[in-house]
Amino acid sequence: AGLAKLIGLAGETNVQGEEQKKLDVLSNQVFVKALVSSGRTCILVSEEDEEAIIVEPSKRGKYCVVFDPLDGSSNIDCGVSIGTIFGIYMIKDGDDPSLEDVLQPGKNMLAAGYCMYGSSCTFVLSTGSGVNGFTLDPSLGEFILTHPDIKIPKKGKIYSVNEGNAKNWDGPTAKFVEKCKYPTDGSSAKSLRYIGSMVADVHRTLLYGGVFLYPADKKSPSGKLRVLYEVFPMSFLMEQAGGQSFTGKERSLDLVPKTIHERSPIFLGSYDDVEEIKALYAAEEKA
Repeated sequence: AGLAKLIGLAGETNVQGEEQKKLDVLSNQVFVKALVSSGRTCILVSEEDEEAIIVEPSKRGKYCVVFDPLDGSSNIDCGVSIGTIFGIYMIKDGDDPSLEDVLQPGKNMLAAGYCMYGSSCTFVLSTGSGVNGFTLDPSLGEFILTHPDIKIPKKGKIYSVNEGNAKNWDGPTAKFVEKCKYPTDGSSAKSLRYIGSMVADVHRTLLYGGVFLYPADKKSPSGKLRVLYEVFPMSFLMEQAGGQSFTGKERSLDLVPKTIHERSPIFLGSYDDVEEIKALYAAEEKA
């Protein structure tokens, strides 16, 4: 990216109010062009575009794609792993795509996945029958199945969260992290691992187990991650791998978004770890 003068800021902000990197803009253009020209899509929702893109009738298909073209782009200039996240729905009315086709619960997704650009190019995909991971072989130009039928461990030894926000957390989140560091049952403390790129943090969680948290807090009472193209796809993958995803109130995939850039808290990862978080929220509700 550096040699092609593609690092640094583009001098614009996106709909989220975030400064766009040059690769944010370029990757969005690449994905939109590819998806429209495929003839398979009818409506696209991108993190980088304020409005949904309705595909013209002559190029229209039956699939609705929601995506973050370049997640973790604040890490571009320092060489940390970044990636693309996506989810796919089927259009409800084959002749007239609208926002209703993408403002569906995550449990209605047909497929979801991410591609991580790091030491290797890794593609993780679920079409609703488990999760498989593929790695790009540059010599062939093909993705090779390297992680068949991924299953997350039932309980993990790692927690992943931005502890810099700790003073703004609610009670259950603070209690869970405290328990991770200072367990009272005689077990070993969990290790903290936080990259700051959702794709990379969730990928590690999926393979090694544990839990990834991006809770609501005083600064972001509705959470920070976007429902359609961050929370839903990653929650879909996590459930397909045997884990769980929770918002602090309900199963993440049961959410019904009202806007395309809606945000939500998220706790996802190993089944037993998320059960602990759910129990803490249930206890607070009863108190």
